[in-house]
Amino acid sequence: MTYAITQTCCSDATCIAACPVNCIHPTPQERAFGSTEMLYIDPKTCIDCGACADACPVDAIFPVDSLSDTQQEYAAINAAYFEGIEPERVDEGPNFHPWGAPTFARSLPSDFAPIRVAVVGTGPAGMYAAEDLLLHTNAQLTLIDRLPVAGGLVRYGVAPDHPATRKVGDTFARFHTHPRVRTHLGLDVGRDITAQELAAHHDAVIYAVGAAADRRLGIPGEDLPGSIAATTFVSWYNAHPEVAADTVDLSAERVVVVGNGNVALDVARILVSDPEALAGTDIAGHALAALRASKVREVVLLGRRGPEDAAYTRSELLALKHLAGVRLMVDDHDPRTGASIDAARPNDRAAVLQGVARARVDWSLGPAPGRRIVFRFHSGPREILGGESVRGVRVTGGSTEGATGGPAETDIPAGLLLRAIGYRGVPVAGLPFDEATGTVVHRGGRVTGRPGTYVVGWIKRGPSGGIGANRACAAETVGTLLADAVSGALPAPTRAPSAFHRLARRRSRRGASR
Repeated sequence: MTYAITQTCCSDATCIAACPVNCIHPTPQERAFGSTEMLYIDPKTCIDCGACADACPVDAIFPVDSLSDTQQEYAAINAAYFEGIEPERVDEGPNFHPWGAPTFARSLPSDFAPIRVAVVGTGPAGMYAAEDLLLHTNAQLTLIDRLPVAGGLVRYGVAPDHPATRKVGDTFARFHTHPRVRTHLGLDVGRDITAQELAAHHDAVIYAVGAAADRRLGIPGEDLPGSIAATTFVSWYNAHPEVAADTVDLSAERVVVVGNGNVALDVARILVSDPEALAGTDIAGHALAALRASKVREVVLLGRRGPEDAAYTRSELLALKHLAGVRLMVDDHDPRTGASIDAARPNDRAAVLQGVARARVDWSLGPAPGRRIVFRFHSGPREILGGESVRGVRVTGGSTEGATGGPAETDIPAGLLLRAIGYRGVPVAGLPFDEATGTVVHRGGRVTGRPGTYVVGWIKRGPSGGIGANRACAAETVGTLLADAVSGALPAPTRAPSAFHRLARRRSRRGASR
């Protein structure tokens, strides 16, 4: 019996470190690490020890013979990754790790005085940086978050029907009560406290504030009532304190989602899922009540490009295929769509749609009976239609020309439009910002022109990569910070730690301090 990695893989490589036979790939030392959709277990090398499953922070690893019917495909996905390639192996013993005394490249000399570091943001990026510092140095940390509950995207960005993914938050939560950590929630740097005040009390400050804004379509009608960002919808069903309970109106039968990444699949799945299946999750109460009363029966996913270029992962689409009571369909309005699906190789994203019903949809008709999700590729939104609220979207795309000789246009009636085309970073007070990339200007995590100031996560590299990508990102930033500490490049704080904690307690508006 071997093990297989399944849908909720976070790719943070904890399992790789635990495996005694180097059977999980790609590893952080391989060029493919960070570019694959998930990690994979080689069934020919796995010795069934279970160490990886014990180490996995998101419960994504199971014995192959215990996989449920909806997970059986992951055994083949794991095995397929190794077809035609020979992963790197260790040389000592029968493929076993050459265990020895642990060494940490990111550390400080044993006689180095403890440094005081503030981490702004308690999502995965900030907490991987905090973990690195706490495990490998004697640093004293201050954790800060503008929201009253810690967790960042793990708390407010992961769908409630993915409880295993949310479990990584439990791993991070143990650091909130670490004896060398002080935590201040409900404290907004830039509003409640200035960046200068924060820097004055610490040797270094790491900003892990993520990408707080959403990307816009830039088309007419985008600001109509009923046109909202998918990120707002996600925050709504996750009880984000800054999103009102009445933000989303589910009185229409058809919803259009612009985008075909994992967030688009998440919102589509929640919209058509059986509310009773969500009742056992930690979905917001107001969202569950709205979904129970919802009239939504059809969700249309618009993709500008073809199924071969879709941004979602195969694992998320596979899960969608097994959603109880929901039919998947591909709008066959453009012959390129079917050709791409038919020509797809087994490991291609488009191959997952093989076997899904295809037909040309007549949008002048209402949604079909039952609940369904329709994929419409090669279709870009041109205008959101409506007067007082959204009533539809005009899209271009297809292989035929319109009456004027330009691209063909189609009107899709809908009462709600969600744009799921990505996140975008916003400027951080006092830090150099690149408007083109939506990131803080830095080198190796060190903010340009701001000694003692660092960035990690999406505000550093842009909104790419899942939870696990932040581990390597944090390692680079922490390594840069510690190199600066050893070289004497960190500015010395001018105020005592206790002075900051008193200041934070006075300024905190709605959170708690510890």
